[in-house]
Amino acid sequence: MEAYTQFASVYDRLMADMPYPRWLAFADACWRRYGKPATVVDLGCGTGSIALPLARAGYTVYGIDLSSDMLAIARSKQDDAASGTAIWLRQDMTEWDVGRPVDSVVSFCDCLNYLTEDDDVLDAFRATYRGLKPGGVFLFDVHAPRTLARYAEEQPFVLDEPDVAYIWTSELDEDRMEIEHRLTIFAERSGGAYARIEEVHVQRAYDAEWIREALLATGFSQVDRYADFELEAPDGDTERLFFAAVK
Repeated sequence: MEAYTQFASVYDRLMADMPYPRWLAFADACWRRYGKPATVVDLGCGTGSIALPLARAGYTVYGIDLSSDMLAIARSKQDDAASGTAIWLRQDMTEWDVGRPVDSVVSFCDCLNYLTEDDDVLDAFRATYRGLKPGGVFLFDVHAPRTLARYAEEQPFVLDEPDVAYIWTSELDEDRMEIEHRLTIFAERSGGAYARIEEVHVQRAYDAEWIREALLATGFSQVDRYADFELEAPDGDTERLFFAAVK
């Protein structure tokens, strides 16, 4: 996946309004329910917006991402996390391995939707199962199918601000429930010039029951489903599906 190569330089600027505190609060609520970890893997860690706060809170965090550019930005922000430990690894989430079993794995901000083949999702689940200690919990979220349909209905999206602008269009393959996002971004550089960045991102939504059955088939002993950052069961209006899978 080559997405996020150029996008990394403006990622934090464009994602500033993302609900990172809500993901962190959800993880904390789950850990109170399933057991508090000491070691955590953050799959698809990006620029560290989840991993670094966890490190500051005292966890030992392994931030894993496929993009070396995103990891470079995460490393550059690490000084602020001096109270904790953050280790950055460039790996594929379908075959990750930190060399030791960990207490918990998280993958937030719909990272798993970027796996567009069933086998890749299954491989990610298997790698995570192998990487967890017995009793460890895997927490993640994905876009519900209805969310991708809504993106297709509401597109195009436009942002026009002094330092950055974009045009974002989306095309949905309803049969596969797979969406292709095309972004043209104009980002201000030093000296007042603007760089043009072209990005294509593809995501696929999976049926919630299929995900649950796949986790159980992988070996997880318990799979609980939640909705939209709350420890409540999903329903037909759920936009973002959350899962807690216990080894």
